[in-house]
Amino acid sequence: MAARVSASRETPAFLAACLRQPVPYRPIWIMRQAGRYLPEYRALRAKVNFEALTRTPDLAAEVTLQPLRRFELDAAILFSDIMTPLQGMGVDLAFEPGPVVREPIRTDAQIEALPALVPQRDVPFVLETIRLVRANMPRLAPLIGFAGAPFTLLCYLVCGRPSKEFAAARTFLYAQPHAAQRLLERLADAMAEYLAAQARAGAQALMLFESWAGLLAPREFEQFALPAVRRTAAALRRTGVPLIYYVNQGSTLMPAVAQLDVDVVGVDWRSGLSAVRRVLGPGKAVQGNLDPAALFAPAAELRRHVDAVLEEAGEAPGHIFNLGHGIWPDTDPDSVARLVDYVHERR
Repeated sequence: MAARVSASRETPAFLAACLRQPVPYRPIWIMRQAGRYLPEYRALRAKVNFEALTRTPDLAAEVTLQPLRRFELDAAILFSDIMTPLQGMGVDLAFEPGPVVREPIRTDAQIEALPALVPQRDVPFVLETIRLVRANMPRLAPLIGFAGAPFTLLCYLVCGRPSKEFAAARTFLYAQPHAAQRLLERLADAMAEYLAAQARAGAQALMLFESWAGLLAPREFEQFALPAVRRTAAALRRTGVPLIYYVNQGSTLMPAVAQLDVDVVGVDWRSGLSAVRRVLGPGKAVQGNLDPAALFAPAAELRRHVDAVLEEAGEAPGHIFNLGHGIWPDTDPDSVARLVDYVHERR
């Protein structure tokens, strides 16, 4: 079922592309576009720690808007962290610099003790940030709200800290499948409440980040991650805004992802967009998928890489240009400017 947003002449290109409607040019935004590669962000970050930055609405709004002032991006994305709603649920964590959960969740008792998330009570600063961004957007660019997908959040909660393999989380699925499913259901419901509140506050699209999907074989993805995302997506349909599901390292998972009721699938650089679009079918738009490393190429070479992505995406409506993962902190902002300008030129 498509999002209940009507495409029109007044619809921004990003939202029209989410709806697979014709657009006058290819819209572009960049994952982690608000962050460490920008000197203005680093100047602000030198004065305030990361957690305070995400929890102070006027500062978080400023960081959200910084890339929109510098580049002609077609959407803003909320500056926050996927762990923020878990803090609102009482999870004790710190950023060192990655998230560290002081008491990993691995028992039925811990799962049952997790309270339901009440966004207005538990994360009011996120909602206020959204309102401030919408009130101060420098031009008619939509705002994307976001959350971590349930399986990705489970990885952090069970392991306690970032990892390359998240072994404790993956063994948890096998050793305690019923507990794992219960935790995923709790997280699915919490993220549905969190994202719905973001939409009510003014977010015009919603995105779920499945950063660790590629750790799962298709069977385990369909058993654990997919039902949780489906539960969240079903609850969010009442918001009427487009829903994006980003699947990192998800090449083998696309047949399962095709079953989801989402509007857009974010694709990493390891998969050709033409192949992904054939698997997903005409009912879903795609987002991506330039390798973040390509931004370090000389200008002419960068254009060739952009051309390759656009050729893979094809001429059919429903493509949003993006990187295949978050922009790297040492990326030159001038390279980002060249990327945005060239994508727009390629009408």
